Amino acid sequence: MIKNYKYGELFCGPGGLSLGAIKTELQKDGDEYRITHAWATDYDADSCKTYKNNICPNDGKFVICQDVSELVFESLPQIDIFAYGFPCNDFSIVGEQKGFNGGFGGLYSYGLKILNSMKPLCFVAENVNGLTSANNGVAFSQILRDLENAGDGYNIIANLYKAEEYGVPQSRHRIIMVGFAKTSGLWFKVPKPITILNPVSAKSAIENPPIEKNAPNNEQTRQSKQVVERLKYIKPGENCWDADLPEHLKLNVKAAKLSQIYKRLDPDKPSYTITGSGGGGTHVYHYSENRALTNRERARLQTFPDDFVFHGSKESVRRQIGMAVPPKLAQIIFESILKTIAGVSYNSVEPNINNNKSLFESW
Repeated sequence: MIKNYKYGELFCGPGGLSLGAIKTELQKDGDEYRITHAWATDYDADSCKTYKNNICPNDGKFVICQDVSELVFESLPQIDIFAYGFPCNDFSIVGEQKGFNGGFGGLYSYGLKILNSMKPLCFVAENVNGLTSANNGVAFSQILRDLENAGDGYNIIANLYKAEEYGVPQSRHRIIMVGFAKTSGLWFKVPKPITILNPVSAKSAIENPPIEKNAPNNEQTRQSKQVVERLKYIKPGENCWDADLPEHLKLNVKAAKLSQIYKRLDPDKPSYTITGSGGGGTHVYHYSENRALTNRERARLQTFPDDFVFHGSKESVRRQIGMAVPPKLAQIIFESILKTIAGVSYNSVEPNINNNKSLFESW
């Protein structure tokens, strides 16, 4: 028997979470457990096109490109699993950490509308690790309370996941909250990391196997002569502040010196965090060639397969890749969700976030 769990997502972006979900399958006692697309929404047209063509190319009716504030929730099909990586701009440790006081902070509440109206069996909510400290920790505590009390109530497990410990060739740390309806009696368990001792390196991800030159989204960025000259002095793993640069190549910056500015990848370590925006010096730089990575190489570091085609301009594609959840990490989460539903045990660890506190028990 096929046990199919219908999946819906707000703020879907290009589909990192969804790709992990739909690739997940589980066999138990002759039954097949799977997750299938029901609907997804985002306000960005390029992201919606990317999502539609890669996640549900034969069923794009319910990929809705619309501002969430204008969305008619009653028009969406019923779902069993709900997911959303609510926009994190106001919670990011890189930004001003405005939390609820920022323009994006309250967007998580639209997920509450879904939980209250559809009461799905399970939900997944993702955000940056700066969420715990926004508004002095008040925002995170409020979000947990609201999610727990949504619908008929949810048993929630929150955890800070380090993507490099789950086979992703990138140091990317994100909070993921998984909730099961209290009426189900189910509790999620944090899957045990698999690559703590042997993380996947940036070089291995980019070169194994080699990327075809005509692969989609693989156009190189034209570098100025000054950038090329500057990179010649920067060793793998170094940034422009570490390197011994000639005076004419140094940056005239007196304020905060972000560590990722003109930083080359270390070929033997996971990449630093791939971001979706930023000016000169933030494009992620190759470990041996004097250039920024292509979008296809960035997508490799995010664990998107090479046949996953992103739509839009080069900068739009960069943003989509940088804002996405790595599909490999997402698949591990959804595999654990299906195992929880099916009653299949799996290796797990204790969550590193205490739901009763607004800050990590240890950092």
